[in-house]
Amino acid sequence: MSTNEIEKTDEGTGDVVASEERDQRPEGAPAAEGRRGFLKSIGAGAGAAAVSAIGTTAVVGGALVASPEAKAATKYIRFDEVFNQLGKYIMVVPGKFTGTVAAIDLYSGKTLAWLAFWNYGDTCPIIHHMTAFPSPDPYKEFEFIVNSQGGKNLFIYGIPTTVKTPGEGFHIYRVKYDGTKLNLISDVAEKTGMGLGVHVTSAPDAKSFSVGDGQKDIFAVFDRETEAVKTAWHFDWIPNSKELAKSWTDGGKLVIKRLKPTLPKGMYDYKGLKGNKIDWELVPGGELFAEQGKVTGSRVANTVALDAFVWDPRGKWGAASLRLPGLSIVFDVEKWFPVAALPGAKGVPDQLPLKKINDDTWEVVMDKVVTPAHQAGFSPDGKHFLFMNGVRQNNIMVWDASNHDDVSTWKKKAVVEHPDWRGAYPNTFHMVFTPDAKKIYVTLWWPSPTPNGIAVVDAVNWKVLKQIDLGPDMHTIAITYDGKFVVGVMSGYQKTVTSIPVLATENDELLGFFPSTGGHHDNVIVPRTLQDLRVSRCTTT
Repeated sequence: MSTNEIEKTDEGTGDVVASEERDQRPEGAPAAEGRRGFLKSIGAGAGAAAVSAIGTTAVVGGALVASPEAKAATKYIRFDEVFNQLGKYIMVVPGKFTGTVAAIDLYSGKTLAWLAFWNYGDTCPIIHHMTAFPSPDPYKEFEFIVNSQGGKNLFIYGIPTTVKTPGEGFHIYRVKYDGTKLNLISDVAEKTGMGLGVHVTSAPDAKSFSVGDGQKDIFAVFDRETEAVKTAWHFDWIPNSKELAKSWTDGGKLVIKRLKPTLPKGMYDYKGLKGNKIDWELVPGGELFAEQGKVTGSRVANTVALDAFVWDPRGKWGAASLRLPGLSIVFDVEKWFPVAALPGAKGVPDQLPLKKINDDTWEVVMDKVVTPAHQAGFSPDGKHFLFMNGVRQNNIMVWDASNHDDVSTWKKKAVVEHPDWRGAYPNTFHMVFTPDAKKIYVTLWWPSPTPNGIAVVDAVNWKVLKQIDLGPDMHTIAITYDGKFVVGVMSGYQKTVTSIPVLATENDELLGFFPSTGGHHDNVIVPRTLQDLRVSRCTTT
């Protein structure tokens, strides 16, 4: 039968469809769509992401989909037509409880390589957070840092386990892709004695990287080439009240102290569980668990729950975010000492006094803590600094940081709020800017199985433009460096639905979902340039 003999025109759209397909369309089904509309149709909702075949017809979310080139040999929409439009980017994802990390080619939908840490002797590899360094051609090679948690973190997410004594974890892995496979290069924690398990960020020049930890309340900066510790800082909270329930709300004193090696050969003594104040990391939205006595540990009342160290893309400054006191400490990253204390809560001063005690110790006094906070970050032009308040105040505080020379002039200029953000949830969580710094995408987190989503924020007028429901347990998000697409990961606690959602930034439309079986908690798109780092795991987490 010739091509002309099998072609007919759809009465509703004028699209050319195969008569065999047209005849099999379910009654009431929408007209066929072209290739360019394919992602739009699968973005209608979580269920719309499933693609199945019925007879010779591709059915997407219940809608019949036929290629405008039905006269060609194939009747089906090619997957590469879907993936190719995302661009040539590699997305790296750690599988939190699978003990793995994988590199996904967004352009083809293929997993290019993956690596498991069990076979390297990590008996409890809760693979957590990461950053990737720029590579001119990631398809040939790239390098990244990913860390792990361990110990009782295995027990806090409701994951069934027969393990009684988990491995200690707190590894910092350096991994390289060689164009064929992922290779474990080293364990930086083993080499330095500094085991840290939360956010990892690259410096703007990609010559060093930072790793933080909220159980030990430490961040350290490592030289990328030598892997040596360049600087390390410890944070301790001295509460005014002896009553745990009031240990933060009644205020206290934050002590910031430079750490120095205490073991031979310049080694630190923070491997594994050493230095832990609390037995597990505070979960998202779980900042009040400490004062409620729901977390155990040797020094609970002294915890600040450090989250990350993020970098000003212009250089010179960086900031450590402290969850329980709701405070960010800005550092001079050239001379390495703290220079400013920024409280996130609405209704409190722009900055708090920072007192130098000696060359290695500083203090900040807080008469009260209005609200805990979580993530912090800089805009890609460095002109704004953001801090996510949560639990008692669910909003995003914005500082004007346009004066790069003088941090003391940074003032609060806006608060991003929404009527739906009330009580403990949704928790404003992770964020990523568009490269032009005009929009921010923010994770809205609820405890699973409540659906989570993403808020789209106008970063010029500081208003919420849109909220998009996605699914349970939404975590970090990343943006392709052309600014066209946002990707994220769901189900980092690996109990329910898991997937990789994709949004188009042009209209903030959900396009669909990549399949995922990893229960990912973080992701990063491999940058090609230092400019790309400005919207990667450098300025935000």
